[in-house]
Amino acid sequence: MTPTAKHPAIRPVTRRHQAGVTLIEVLVAITLLSLLSVAMLFALRIGLMAYSKTNAKLMDDRRVAGAQRILEQELEGIVPAVGPCSGTPDAVPGSEPGGPMFAFFQAAPNAMRLVSTFSLQQGWRGRPQILELFVVPGDNGEGLRLVVNELPYSGPLAAGRLCTALTPDPASGVSLPHFPPVVSGPNSFVLADKLAFCRFVYLWPSKIPTEPPVWSPAALSAGWPLAIRVEMGPLQPDPSVLQPLTVTAALHLHLTQTIPYGDF
Repeated sequence: MTPTAKHPAIRPVTRRHQAGVTLIEVLVAITLLSLLSVAMLFALRIGLMAYSKTNAKLMDDRRVAGAQRILEQELEGIVPAVGPCSGTPDAVPGSEPGGPMFAFFQAAPNAMRLVSTFSLQQGWRGRPQILELFVVPGDNGEGLRLVVNELPYSGPLAAGRLCTALTPDPASGVSLPHFPPVVSGPNSFVLADKLAFCRFVYLWPSKIPTEPPVWSPAALSAGWPLAIRVEMGPLQPDPSVLQPLTVTAALHLHLTQTIPYGDF
């Protein structure tokens, strides 16, 4: 037997190639994954912040637009209520119940009283309300606020209690009603805030028929004006959001619309 047959040839032992990664490759992969996660979180944060700012601006726009719409509806819903001025000291007893009759409307540059068929709580479906619109300083003295009070209107007597006196106007000689100062309370509603200015202007018919009506911040005659304008301006103008603008409401009143004397 040949040596080859007795002792087969011994093949050399070879190490098979084993698949795997090194520690450096693992560290590189973890670093890349961490950077990708941080980038995704950063992008998500930016997106959420942009969404929050957009939503806040949208809510501010809705608030401003809603307040201006409410203001227009309150003014356009004015009712020419007539009642007795119960606060008149020289009222003649027995002549008229509670005092001389007057047209319930207060016209001042920073305060206005009227009876309106529009209510903040009930809309156009509610009963008439006595509205007190006035301007007060904002929080911490920052700008001005336009505030409104709603008082139940139970009849001309309720309106007459707010009249303190009827005195002749020095310029026109017409007797005009006087009212106590308007005071804000827990039920007051803020229509506009952070205003640089806010004033009321009224359109009165001219005493001369051939001349046009006149805008004035005070009452020029007894009764109601032809239109009311509320001039407003933002304290900090921002073109990216809706700003409070001037609101003008035309009043279409007729003498037949006046509420007669007597409670509901």
